[in-house]
Amino acid sequence: MTERKSRPGRLADRLYGGIKMSWIKVVMLAAAAALLTTVFLTVGVFYNTSFYRMGVYFEAWIFFAVFIMANCKSPLDSALKTFVFFLISQPLIYLMQVPFSVLGWGVFMYYRTWFLWTLLTFPMAFAGWYIRKKNWLSLLILSPVLLYLTFVYVTSFDFTVRHFPYQLFAALFCLGQVLLYLYVFTPKLWQRLIGFFVPLILFVIILIFSHKVDLTANSFLPDDPVFTQNAVAVSDDPESFDVSVCSTGEDSMVMIHAYKFDTTGFTVTDGDRAYRYKLIVYEDDGGHPQIEITAAEG
Repeated sequence: MTERKSRPGRLADRLYGGIKMSWIKVVMLAAAAALLTTVFLTVGVFYNTSFYRMGVYFEAWIFFAVFIMANCKSPLDSALKTFVFFLISQPLIYLMQVPFSVLGWGVFMYYRTWFLWTLLTFPMAFAGWYIRKKNWLSLLILSPVLLYLTFVYVTSFDFTVRHFPYQLFAALFCLGQVLLYLYVFTPKLWQRLIGFFVPLILFVIILIFSHKVDLTANSFLPDDPVFTQNAVAVSDDPESFDVSVCSTGEDSMVMIHAYKFDTTGFTVTDGDRAYRYKLIVYEDDGGHPQIEITAAEG
């Protein structure tokens, strides 16, 4: 294979194939990753940010796994060292959270899923070592990783557009990984184009056709009216917002079924009395749909 002459190429080859991945480096990397993750999970300023995702989702751990696999000398070496990296880092994250969590030692209940993934790292890292071949097989092996990272950066960019700057770093981090892995492990242009555009087009199409709201919630009304069984609610936009009286008496409530984020109104009629309300359905900064009901003026 022709040696890359550019400085970025030499640096990439050095980082992904030119480092001797000793056991001490694996242990130190696992401890450092666990400490960093614990900080992101326990320090309040990181909550609901891209950094908090390190303790919940896979993108950062894919970064570590690929780095380890690419610098191991054989498939078995890759499998053993990647497995040990996760075997140390994941329980260590929960152990360091114990003093800061209201659950105490109960926080380890969340380790079960990560333990199963840790077991799977052995066969995945064994096969993953062959990305070092830097040919069509590399692209095939990387395909699940590229699909996942593309899904994350597409959905994160979409979220950032609607709630800037939330999840911007997650989007850039995952996009950067996609570009980096294609640059390092797929030397041919057609392989890079396939690896980049096929997942991107797939998830953009899915995002376009699946971007909808389907929210159902029960809510008390702001003026605490007491409805009888004759009360009827009517929405101003019944195609997008369905409103009905779901409880009467002292605990009178309405049920809201919303299909989009928007502002509308509704009226509850109970005999000779009519109650007018303003309904706002919106997405908060955490990406969760919320409703707000206020008494309409006039």
